[in-house]
Amino acid sequence: MLKLDGVAAFVAVADAGSISEAARRLGLAKSVVSERLAELERLLGARLMQRSTRRLALTEAGTAFLTRGRRLLREAEEAVAEIAEQKSLLAGPLRVSAPVSFGTLHLGRALHPFLAAHPGIELTLELDDRFVDVVADGFDLVIRHGQVHDTRLAARRLATSRRFLVAAPAYLEAHGTPASLDALSAHRAILYANRETDWRFETPSGAVAVRPRPGLRVNNGVMMRGAAVAGLGLALLPTFLCHEELAAGTLEVVDVGVPAEGAQLHAAYPLDRSASAKLRALIEHLRRAFGSPPVWEKGLRLP
Repeated sequence: MLKLDGVAAFVAVADAGSISEAARRLGLAKSVVSERLAELERLLGARLMQRSTRRLALTEAGTAFLTRGRRLLREAEEAVAEIAEQKSLLAGPLRVSAPVSFGTLHLGRALHPFLAAHPGIELTLELDDRFVDVVADGFDLVIRHGQVHDTRLAARRLATSRRFLVAAPAYLEAHGTPASLDALSAHRAILYANRETDWRFETPSGAVAVRPRPGLRVNNGVMMRGAAVAGLGLALLPTFLCHEELAAGTLEVVDVGVPAEGAQLHAAYPLDRSASAKLRALIEHLRRAFGSPPVWEKGLRLP
């Protein structure tokens, strides 16, 4: 008979890329993970992985079984959660991904009261600026800054995210304050390396893209903010990232006559998870915690 602990061991090894790392994540001895994996292969009558001293690789059978294995584990988790929900409890694992800067600055503090109210939930939060594949990487929920185009996912808006051109007062004093889109070409830009380098603005005739002169490219929003505070150039930042600096005056909004293109913060999740009570509860909690207008804009005087 198929055992879920063997399936869990196989999925963990496939995700981790090694038995030792899978054992660390599962909190088990390496020998236990190896035994469970070997027992699963005996029960299935197929080799799921090719092992060598340097790497593990999924066989054709292993690749085919991985999707089903993930589904089996997910359904088992949901069955446990449903029983808990019948007792008015939210319980079971939740695996969430979010961008590093937003997760560090805002998501953590929003999650703390939710976890305190629902101690049966086992949350794994992974902060990563890469564009994760929610389904393939096995996440229950991902926080996205912008539109969600993946047809395998459902999405709920969590909060509005406005962007502004900002700069340090010392930079503007030394280099002047641009008052139009054309004037931006004379200024150094601090750019986000993980996305397109264009800055987009909303004009009466439609969206306009401006390609600024790069002075720094970096793949982390907090580093961009720090570079802007240090006077290294103009940066196009969301208010959730620079609200404290705007309030303190270490950054100023640069008005070029038209607003920068805004975005929405979304919670995206696989379509087959839409019935999950704990997922719905988490999303509603985050919507209330972030608010409308969002908490990071309260008290700010913005254009």
